Amino acid sequence: MISAEAIKNLRDKTGLSVMLCKRALEESGGEQTKAMGWLKEHGAAVAKKKSERSVNAGLIEAYIHNNGQVGVLLELRTETDFVAKNPAFKELAHNIAMHIAAANPPDVKALLGQEYIKNLDLTISEYINENVQKFGENIEVAGFERFEI
Repeated sequence: MISAEAIKNLRDKTGLSVMLCKRALEESGGEQTKAMGWLKEHGAAVAKKKSERSVNAGLIEAYIHNNGQVGVLLELRTETDFVAKNPAFKELAHNIAMHIAAANPPDVKALLGQEYIKNLDLTISEYINENVQKFGENIEVAGFERFEI
């Protein structure tokens, strides 16, 4: 039997639904670390399944580093305006733009393979997959431009 406290703890860490956190804990024998691994694998499978869906909404995120010498424009796409207007989606876009400013990837493919600067246990692709799982919609980086003086 998985305790409500264990489910809440995992949900607080991931932001995923209660039922998904409960399932992850059940699949991993109640171990938080194994549950996180299960969620990572499950997220990749969910993202792959949703990747065929068209992304007709999204937003443009602008990030200017505090020194005023590096800036990024990012186009992050999703399926619906409902998700695109969600503050958590805006935060995702901001975090990816900040990563681009810091890591200077040459293109989208390289960006997706980079370790995420805020959590070196994840690649940007895995970070996006977590959010696909959270929002239930396909998300993709349509493009970006980085500027530096």
